[in-house]
Amino acid sequence: MITIIDETASTNADCVAALNSGAVPVEGDWIVARRQTAGRGRQGREWFDGSGNFMGSTVVELRSDDPPAPSLGFAAAMSVAHTVDQWIQGAVPIRTKWPNDVLLDGGKVSGILMEMVGKHVVVGIGVNLARAPEISGRKTAAISDHVSAPSVEDFASKLGHSFAGWLSSWRIHGLDLILRDFVYSCGYREGTALTVHDTDGSRIDGFYAGFEQTDGALRLRLADGSERVIRAGDIS
Repeated sequence: MITIIDETASTNADCVAALNSGAVPVEGDWIVARRQTAGRGRQGREWFDGSGNFMGSTVVELRSDDPPAPSLGFAAAMSVAHTVDQWIQGAVPIRTKWPNDVLLDGGKVSGILMEMVGKHVVVGIGVNLARAPEISGRKTAAISDHVSAPSVEDFASKLGHSFAGWLSSWRIHGLDLILRDFVYSCGYREGTALTVHDTDGSRIDGFYAGFEQTDGALRLRLADGSERVIRAGDIS
């Protein structure tokens, strides 16, 4: 079930509050807001509240045999990429970027924020349907840059269906298949130069050396030939 509300502080915060109160949301249900007054992205960044864009959250109940919880972000990113492609239909390239961004013609079109609450993961997704924010030093994009923007209702319906499918694959087949698709969508090749902007503000330069198959952490080969495993940060 998809519940669309006119305004809330944060759909993620609504889901977290429900979990903390014992009113556990049904897996597969979504809360979608037409406007968020306190939306957040990774590393505490404010999430742009654009009229006509998608802002929604869902809850996944972790099972004992599920892959590591952080790897759910790869399934979420792939579900967004495939949903966006239903409107773009190959008009411009759609790429993923570690850890869970989706790029449309090189511009960030989506953001994903996951929060753990006990044995549940709250998955918050924002997608620029009608317009994209202007962010200094970062290219952004919206579906409307290339085709008519879908309605929030239509996008929510298709994303909910896509996410359910990728979640099922994540559980049944594990991380391997999803990670393979994610890597292919990234377009990374062995030795690609990457810069990681760590959560503490530091910068690490190196070369792409693959992903950890257990949880999807980034392996970065440094100039001295050693490797560093990165589990959080942004790359450029």
